[in-house]
Formats: sequence, structure tokens, C-alpha cells
Amino acid sequence: MSYPQGRYQSDRPQGQYGYSPYGTVAAGDTRDRFLVRTYNHLFGAILLFAGIEIALFKTGIADRIVGALAGNWLIAIMLFMLVGWGATHAAHRAMSKAAQYAALAGFVAMQAIMFVPLLWMANRFAPGAIQSAGLVTILGFGALTGIVFWTRKDFSFLGAFLRWAFIAAALVIVASLIFGFSLGVLFSVAMVGLAGAAILYDTSNVLHHYPEDRYVGAALELFSSVALLFWYVLRLFMSSRD
Repeated sequence: MSYPQGRYQSDRPQGQYGYSPYGTVAAGDTRDRFLVRTYNHLFGAILLFAGIEIALFKTGIADRIVGALAGNWLIAIMLFMLVGWGATHAAHRAMSKAAQYAALAGFVAMQAIMFVPLLWMANRFAPGAIQSAGLVTILGFGALTGIVFWTRKDFSFLGAFLRWAFIAAALVIVASLIFGFSLGVLFSVAMVGLAGAAILYDTSNVLHHYPEDRYVGAALELFSSVALLFWYVLRLFMSSRD
């Protein structure tokens, strides 16, 4: 998702949790090419994310990022959501491919930076949690993607629910900042569920609604939802080892 990226407006192709101004688009070979390009770009975005993380930790830059963000977890989560909103909006509004790629690359880079404190703590205090969360995320994403492609169901009806659910999540985070209460396991479980619903919604849009020239924006939307799922699955694994 973009997070509450509302992950999402009517000026976006039914991603961002609104209606599609484009309607159902190309079928056949053209649609197949679009799907291949979308998932190739998603895979590339994941590889870029992993590469940035490796570079940050190998060079020691991650330690400085942790020093700056580790005491501001909730602010980092809010930034996580806001960056998703902005990047997805930019990717869908941009007319040139260069601008779309810039939005995707910038979004992946920002996500990589915001993940650093969580990954640093998981690596130090919950050995194996990153690998376990990664596996669960892959399996979950694969299963949800399979449901959409197997049933061919249009999950666009989830748009309004996701939009309000992510807004509610953002308000809970803001309230926790103001009143000082912690976001516990139940919040993480709820966010995992919302991330799963976002993957169903995004995948359905990719299959049925995105115009064929917007595969970069489609990949960004999917990456955003996958990143959200990974974030909260990892938090659950970490909390189980406290």
C-alpha cells in the first residue's frame, strides 16, 4: 500500500483506493505484456530495495540512520505512509516514463531508509526474524496474487473500505504519538490484514483496470503493499521473540 496510502484518489487508476477513470483496459497479448512488465518491475523494485539495504548496512550508514530514527518509530511509520501516498500520486500523474521511473526509484529508496531501524533491531534482537518475515511475505503475496488470477474476481469494491481503514490507522498512530500509548500486537495483526486486502485490491486493478502504459505505477502500487505487509509481519515476528 501505499499506507494509509489511500494506499488510496479519483485521479489515479483505481489504485489508491478510488474508482478507475480508465475503466477496463486492453486484453489478450497486449494485456499479457502489461502484466509481465508490471511484475518484472515489481521484482526489480524488490531487488533495488534489497541492494540499498545491503549497501546501507555494509557501509555503516545504517547505524547513523538508526541514531536519527530509532527513537521516533511512530513518526517513521507516518512517514512510511505519507511517502507512499506521494510517490504513488506522482507515478500515476506523471506523463513521461522518466518521471514514472523517478517516482518508483525514489519511493523504493525512501522505503529502504525507513526500514533501516526496524531491520537493525530485528537483526540484533530477533535473529532469524527477517528471513522468517520475508518468507511469510512471499508466501502471502503469492497466495493472494493466485486468488486474484485464479478467480479473475474484481476486488475494486475494497477501495472505499481500504481508504477509510488506512485513514483510521493513521489517526490511531497520531493518537499514540499525542497520548503516549503503544501500538501493540493487535495493531500489527490488523495492519497485516489490511496489507493483505490492499494486495488483493492492487492485484485486481493490475489485472482488470490499469492502462497498459502504466506498468511502472502499477509496480509501485504493488511494491507499496508488499512493503507494508513485510513491515508488519516482521514486527509480529519481533514481538513474538521479546
